[in-house]
Amino acid sequence: MLVDTHCHLNFDSFDLDRAAVLRSAEQAGVNRILNPGIDLQTSRAAVELAQAFPGVFAAVGVHPNDASGWSDTTLDELRNLAAQPKVVGIGEIGLDYYWQRTERSVQIEVFEQQLDLAADLGLPVVVHVRDASLEDRPAMHDALDILVVWQKHLVVRSPGLSSRPGVLHSFSGDLEDARRGAASQFCIGVTGPVTFKKADILRQVATELPVEHLLIETDAPFLTPHPHRGERNEPAYVRYIAEKIAALREMEYDSFVQTTTDSAERLFRWQVNS
Repeated sequence: MLVDTHCHLNFDSFDLDRAAVLRSAEQAGVNRILNPGIDLQTSRAAVELAQAFPGVFAAVGVHPNDASGWSDTTLDELRNLAAQPKVVGIGEIGLDYYWQRTERSVQIEVFEQQLDLAADLGLPVVVHVRDASLEDRPAMHDALDILVVWQKHLVVRSPGLSSRPGVLHSFSGDLEDARRGAASQFCIGVTGPVTFKKADILRQVATELPVEHLLIETDAPFLTPHPHRGERNEPAYVRYIAEKIAALREMEYDSFVQTTTDSAERLFRWQVNS
């Protein structure tokens, strides 16, 4: 039983065949998919999609590249959306110093407000972090500084969340960064680039981090794994990520899949209605 813990099914690249993509995922053994929002509009769409398809769940949040649109009412709207059935997280939120579409100070402020919301609601966070290069990682360092302090405060403020605070989605740091996140109980989301020839740092993370901290995700329609690189990504392709990491770790495929599926269940506490 596979899960895809990050996929943007509501994006327009799926408009012509969304139902067929979901059928293909089911046929590939993928029975749970998390669809995060990146702003209010896509968060609403994520909720609607989750309500329409049994195996799809939603997270709601404002992406750092969209943080400049934050207003006095945004937090209340997210709070209302988060109360809807099948919303299992706050995200995709975080810091992005690659595109620089929003001032860093604004990104940090919006990030911290959404972390505060997650603590109030007892929902884990789906965290986006992107830097300009792997050699210089100020966004990763800033995000981890913020998340480590936030998770420590959860021990008192929201004890049930402190042991499952969230996931560092489509992880782009190094092993030291991953270990720091894991030490604060965060999961590490691994995407298609782990199958690329030059992804040595990501493969090291996927191999050496304790397996209980790993999640597998597609980030579809982006980051398509080998052997479909260059095509549109979709949830069914999460199996290529699972196969690659299982081989790297010299684990039986079924054992690896069960472990990551169990980790996703602990994090999101999602249930599929029969």
